[in-house]
Amino acid sequence: MKRSTLLSLDAFAKTEEDVRVRTKAGGLITLSCILITLFLLVNEWRLFNSVVTRPQLVVDRDRHAKLELNVDVTFPSMPCDLVNLDIMDDSGELQLDILDAGFTMTRLDREGNSVGDAAELHIGGNGDDATPANDDPNYCGPCYGSKDQTQNDNLAQADKVCCKDCDAVRAAYQEAGWAFFDGKDIEQCEREGYVNRINEHLHEGCRVEGSAQINRIQGNIHFAPGKPYQNVYGHFHDTSLYDKTPDLNFNHIVNHLSFGKPIQSHHKLLANDKRHGDAVASTSPLDGRQVFPERATHFHQFSYFAKIVPTRYEYLDGEVIETAQFSATYHSRPLSGGRDQDHPNTIHTRGGIPGLFVFFEMSPLKVINKEQHGQSWSGFILNCITSIGGVLAVGTVMDKLLYKAQRSIWGKKSQ
Repeated sequence: MKRSTLLSLDAFAKTEEDVRVRTKAGGLITLSCILITLFLLVNEWRLFNSVVTRPQLVVDRDRHAKLELNVDVTFPSMPCDLVNLDIMDDSGELQLDILDAGFTMTRLDREGNSVGDAAELHIGGNGDDATPANDDPNYCGPCYGSKDQTQNDNLAQADKVCCKDCDAVRAAYQEAGWAFFDGKDIEQCEREGYVNRINEHLHEGCRVEGSAQINRIQGNIHFAPGKPYQNVYGHFHDTSLYDKTPDLNFNHIVNHLSFGKPIQSHHKLLANDKRHGDAVASTSPLDGRQVFPERATHFHQFSYFAKIVPTRYEYLDGEVIETAQFSATYHSRPLSGGRDQDHPNTIHTRGGIPGLFVFFEMSPLKVINKEQHGQSWSGFILNCITSIGGVLAVGTVMDKLLYKAQRSIWGKKSQ
């Protein structure tokens, strides 16, 4: 019978069953190999089913897009009637007194408990229980010298310079650069109840929550007392009422501060992955921070310097979230300037506005975090084959070495 050519290609030569030698050591090695192989295969399966995040660093090409600002800050010693939020950036764009749009202000007592909404006083208008502004169409209220009204007698009613309500008087004072204080002895403010209400609320606290849009360039966000105004000399606030009330300050609690859209919908998923957990923490590193210095902080400025890195999260379910990570450093200084009490060699500059400032700077790079499976199918199969082959190869070598050692020892004993 002609011998098949395939026999010469057989790389797995067989031995006859009656010439095989089975040993107890070989059985133990075989069991060990099976257990190790099963352990490795289970680990490969777990890795195949795991979800990991692989970061990628690219140049940010969305610099023209707006970035969302999310703020939740508590001021225990600052009434809502005096708190104002402004956003300024290096492009020259100003967002002044934006707390009346997209923000919620909650009045707090000294124990931090809510005592009501602050919306009715923040604009300078009337509350539900306040006396309404004068609705006489011919009423022309005085501006108390902040505007020239000397020619009103010679003008038609529509052309007269008038201050019909408290808010108009305050705006006129602001344009003139005058201190408004609490509006005392101003007819319109007394009639509308503004003076009584602002003094009743003067020793309360305030919690500010909301969001705004900022440009992706360098700038600052600041909470400061009094109405803001801008002129050729710069940016100012009417701090007159704040200045004469020494128990007010900008000690604060940062409940939440982040840039970009929140990633709350994936918190449960991220909690199971330590790497994801680190990513979540870096989007709001100031959350829970409390600043209550022991020294007097009435004329004090608190500053945070934030370095913002735009970040995109791409999830397996197809959801894409544009957010930002940031790091922040803290600094505070007295407006009176002088030498630092803790560091005598440090000198603070004099001047400025009391308040809470967040100076931000955008990175030109973007981090893209892609959610992916730990392994592909081809990688999983290849690793399984490699694990099985490696364990069997090592087991074979150990069995041969152990068998030869046993034969050598038994041979010496028999001599």
